[in-house]
Amino acid sequence: MLTLRAYEAAAKGRLPGPVWDFLAGGSGTESMLTAGREALDRIRLRPRCLVDVSRCDPRTELLGARLAAPLGIAPMAYHQLADPEGEVATARAAGEAGALLTVSMFASRSLEDIAAAASGPLWLQLYWLKRRDLLADLVHRAEAAGFRALVLTVDAPRVASRPRDAANGFAVPPGIRAVNLSAEVMAASHGSRDGESAIARHSMQQFDASITWDDLAWLRELTSLPLVLKGVLTAEDAELAVEHGVRGLIVSNHGGRQLDFARSAPECLTEIVDAVDGRCQVVLDGGIRHGADIAKALCLGADAVMTGRPALWGLSHSGAEGVAGVLRLLIDEFEEVMALMGAPTVADFVRSGVTLPACRHS
Repeated sequence: MLTLRAYEAAAKGRLPGPVWDFLAGGSGTESMLTAGREALDRIRLRPRCLVDVSRCDPRTELLGARLAAPLGIAPMAYHQLADPEGEVATARAAGEAGALLTVSMFASRSLEDIAAAASGPLWLQLYWLKRRDLLADLVHRAEAAGFRALVLTVDAPRVASRPRDAANGFAVPPGIRAVNLSAEVMAASHGSRDGESAIARHSMQQFDASITWDDLAWLRELTSLPLVLKGVLTAEDAELAVEHGVRGLIVSNHGGRQLDFARSAPECLTEIVDAVDGRCQVVLDGGIRHGADIAKALCLGADAVMTGRPALWGLSHSGAEGVAGVLRLLIDEFEEVMALMGAPTVADFVRSGVTLPACRHS
């Protein structure tokens, strides 16, 4: 497998149609599935010459965790849809590659089993459920298992309408479930109905859409783990996040699965980096498909990037080996870009290293 496109094609051929649609699909018109990719493609690199690049070092740190490269896997539910070992295989692969793994609260393997398989840093992603006791239990379990941070997804007070899932009447298949939460709480995600997504129905029942910035204090008081917010797309919210003690922001469009017609994550990145001004770390999630995308994000001020679907493509292809192959491809491509850009360390990627597209006026 020489490209991520090859992994994607293989995954599409292996996975059942409704599962592929669940993993690949987007919300509404699906305009956001390509928006981030298109934004990244419009950014061009400005290489420097006659720099000693005989040794390039892609290593970095993110919230105190050492990484082999500024790369992590974004949170995604139910990895067992792609491989029977699920998140355990993904954790092994991430550790082998020296990448961060963010585990979804809807993981199909237990937090403890995932942690036992991991040799690299783990973060735990949360949606804010109406049952705060369940959130507290997950937080305490994650801390005891050695997770390094909490990631609260803030762009999903409810799951947006996803036409492919509704058309398929998609529900989580028998034999796969979010094992870190009770069967009672997750029941709605398993009931298939024609013309309706069980995932969306579950979110309407269980997600608390009433939370505000003031509620973050309750979550922060539960634990000493740093809090990261995922889904922030404006400077205003970035400022509020810093004021409320948030240690990291993941600039993300939720894989094109939430607000349709929003600005893409890459387009929002510089605005957010400038707003936080070094007071918290910033990660770009969305459309990362080549090592050059990592370089572009770093030039725009990100501390790291996350990739989502490609990890599941690799997982469906050959389990842990496939995920590791995807991560190796991205890291190898990034190291090549480092050499050709005249940027032998992560710190050498600065804003002058890219040319941004001119503003378009109607």
